[in-house]
Amino acid sequence: FLAPSGKLTVAHENTNNANGLVLTREGDLIAVEGAGKRVSKRSRNGAVNTLTDSFGGKPFMAPNDVFADAKGGLYFTDPGPRPVVPDRKAFVYYLPPGAKEPIVIDDQIIRPNGLILTLDGKTLIVDDSVGDTFFAYEVEPSGAVKNKRPFARLRDIPAGKESGADGMAIDRDGRLYVTTVSGVQIFDAAGQYLGTVKVPRQPTNAAFAGPDKRTLYITAREGLY
Repeated sequence: FLAPSGKLTVAHENTNNANGLVLTREGDLIAVEGAGKRVSKRSRNGAVNTLTDSFGGKPFMAPNDVFADAKGGLYFTDPGPRPVVPDRKAFVYYLPPGAKEPIVIDDQIIRPNGLILTLDGKTLIVDDSVGDTFFAYEVEPSGAVKNKRPFARLRDIPAGKESGADGMAIDRDGRLYVTTVSGVQIFDAAGQYLGTVKVPRQPTNAAFAGPDKRTLYITAREGLY
């Protein structure tokens, strides 16, 4: 927990390698647990409940990131543990509000990682921590998607290196911020590259907060910026 004073304190312990997080309007914390192989909810009273932990009778591999829509449905990725196994499918899921089992959004990305909805909720964007292309999907009223298309290509990825594409954030004007091996790359709403925020350590996630949500917080391995 980051207090307004800038002091960091422990909010939760023993989180089963929780990675992606999202706060609900009720103040509950949704987490995808890589080691727990589930999506969980930590209520304000301290109770922890499993929202979903399997698809088609098979447990998840290692869920990674999560984002909530306006209805309370959850989009999340399950790229599986490292190392990447050739021909092993990785998944993007959508968990409808109140459901126990998700639906598959995509299983054709090598290693889907970060994901986010545009400000109007009409487009889902998913990146790939192996490749340099990330994708956009048109969101249907049910939460399912259609019309998958390349949204943009990441820049300045060293030859022979994975892109390291990870968490994403969107600012008030719809610009997209993508954490990568080369920094936090910024794109406009049409997918045009605008620049890169350099970070001392490889960034892994990002979020806007503070007054008018004008401050960008970046997690980067052991660092918080």
